[in-house]
Parts: sequence; structure tokens; C-alpha cells
Amino acid sequence: MTKLTWLRKNLFSSWYNSLLTVICLLLLFWTVWGLLNWAITQAQWAVIWVNLRLFLVGRFPQALYWRVWIVLAIASTFSAITVGVFFSKQQLTKGQAAYALITGFLCLIFPWDLTSRLWLLLIAVLLLTGFWLGGKFHQLIAPWLSLIWLLSFPVILWLIGGGFGLQPVSTNLWNGLLLTLLMAVVSIILSFPIGVLLALGRTSYLPVVRWFCICYIEIVRGLPLIGILFLAQVMLPLFLPTDLRLDRLLRGVAGLVLFSAAYMAENVRGGLQAIPMGQIEAAKALGLNTPLVVILIILPQALRAVIPAIVGQFIGLFKDTSLLSLVGLVELTGISRSILAQPQFLGRYAEVYLFIGLIYWIFCYLMSLASRRLERQLNISQ
Repeated sequence: MTKLTWLRKNLFSSWYNSLLTVICLLLLFWTVWGLLNWAITQAQWAVIWVNLRLFLVGRFPQALYWRVWIVLAIASTFSAITVGVFFSKQQLTKGQAAYALITGFLCLIFPWDLTSRLWLLLIAVLLLTGFWLGGKFHQLIAPWLSLIWLLSFPVILWLIGGGFGLQPVSTNLWNGLLLTLLMAVVSIILSFPIGVLLALGRTSYLPVVRWFCICYIEIVRGLPLIGILFLAQVMLPLFLPTDLRLDRLLRGVAGLVLFSAAYMAENVRGGLQAIPMGQIEAAKALGLNTPLVVILIILPQALRAVIPAIVGQFIGLFKDTSLLSLVGLVELTGISRSILAQPQFLGRYAEVYLFIGLIYWIFCYLMSLASRRLERQLNISQ
């Protein structure tokens, strides 16, 4: 079917379809033209360029930026290796070209200093190297991939927070995108296993375990996230010894994890219900005990079946970190308030929130892209 035939069949098949098509095109043109005209002639993008460091790392000491660059280099390298392990060579070639273009674009448009440009170029080289290593040695690296990420996380926290030979950096200075990513990653890593355990507990034959999990899931799902965050900030210290004071950041993580785990449990429970009882009975007939049946038979199939729902929960959790600004944590959305309070940028809400929205969209789209790739890799549709 040619493009002209497709247009006639789908957009101009009758007089009213043709009229609707023309009206929609005019509305689309009017909207796009208005946005472009505003972005080029009216918007003051200086609010982004001047405050770019605040958006990215907030009040993190400028003399210690090298530690943030090292963290970015570690995360980028391991991410590239992970992509190299799971993606085909053709997709890797396209990805390498895309990263090269993105890196060149960032070097050109953003007002980086020479040191930052050199760091960015080094990270681009590490990305390409990671792609090559993951694609070349995927069979050797794949079994150790989870362990590599697990071991890298304490190193990342050490570099950001300091201690053990490095100058300590208070969590009050962990702001902007740095704090958003850190809170999202920690909450995702902790809420996933807790959600799986809650889902297994809700299907347990032990009444105490089952009813505890049911009560927890239903109570937490019936509360708004902002309420749980306030409870974590105010009520959690009351249950701890008076000489033990949890950092606000830890309390924020606790609120996100407790909330997300309840929703994760229901997503996983949907996968558990999709497993035929015949497989469980066959596994027990082969002599497998209950823990092995769960670990080797039930969970792999259940998690495989609900990958879209799990990734959707991760995306929602990443966006929910924006609520942390309401409990005193200055993440990406919270730092925008400080920027908009600057006298020379009063009222530049559109530019600031469009930039923040673009950042959220990029990370959410990357998670969605990884989810679709994993689904194709595991042949979920079959």
C-alpha cells in the first residue's frame, strides 16, 4: 500500500473525514506555531543556562564536583555494559551514533567550562567502551551483572556522601537531579523485594502472615503518598530511641518504599495468579520443596508476566519523588522554587517547568524503552 493510498483510505475516505483531517491539521499547525513563536521570541531561556548547576546538583560543593563526575562515569559505564549485554549489535551501532550526537550537542549548547567538557567527553568514551564490552563479552558478563551493580552502589554513596578518607558532604547539600535520581534508585531497589515478599505473604496458607500482608497492602493503598511522606517525617522518629535521629533523606526513602511496596505487591500477585496450578503440582511431584518451587518455578514466570506493570510502577515512583519537595527535601522540583525566587527570574514558570518536565520525560521514556526491549527479549507475547 502506497502512502497516497493509505492517506486516502484513512484520512480522506469521505467528506467529513476530510473535513476533520483538515481541522486537526490546522489546530496542530496553530499549536506548534504558537509554541515555536513563544520559545524563540518570548521565552527567557537564560533562567536555564544560568542555573544549570542548581538543576543538576543543587548546593553540592563546587570544589567536590569531581566526585559527582566520577559517579556519573561509573553509572554510565555500567549502564552501557548492561545495554550491550541485552541489545543486538545493530541496535548498539544505532545507540553509539545517538550517544555521539547527544554528547556533541550537549557540548555545543550548554555553557560548560573546559573541565566539564573534558569530563563529558570522557564519559562518552566510557559509554562507547561499555557498549563494546557488553556486546563482545555478553555471555561472560551477564551472570555477574547484578553483582557488579550491587557492588557499585556503596561506592557511589561513598563518593557522594564522603567519609572514610573523603570530606563528608551533608545530605542537606544533596539537591536537584542528583537527589531525585538517588531517591528513585534507592526506593526502587528496596521496594521491589519487599513487594515480592508481601505478594507471597498474601498468598500464604499461614493465616497470621496472610492477614498481616493483606492489612498492610490495603491500608497503605488507601492512603495518599503525601500523607505517608508526612507520617514518615513526623511519626517515624517517635518509634525510635531518643538518641537515634534518622536523617530526613532516610525518612523520605522510608515513605516512598512503604508506599511503593504495597502497589508492587499487587502487581506481583497478578503474576502469581497467572501460574497454572499444574506446574506447582508437577514441581512438587519431582521432589522440590516449597521454597525451591517458589524461587525456581513460580517467581520467574510471575515476574516475567507482569514486567509492563512493574516498570509502570517504577516510572510512577520516579515521578512521585517530586512530592519530596513538600517535606523539605530539595530535589529537582524543589530546587525550581529557589530558582524562581531569584529577582531576575520572577515569573519564569513556563521555562523552568518545561525544562523539568523534559528531564522527567527523558528518564521515564528510557525506562519504558528498556521495558519493551526486555519484553521482546523474553518473548512475553508468545
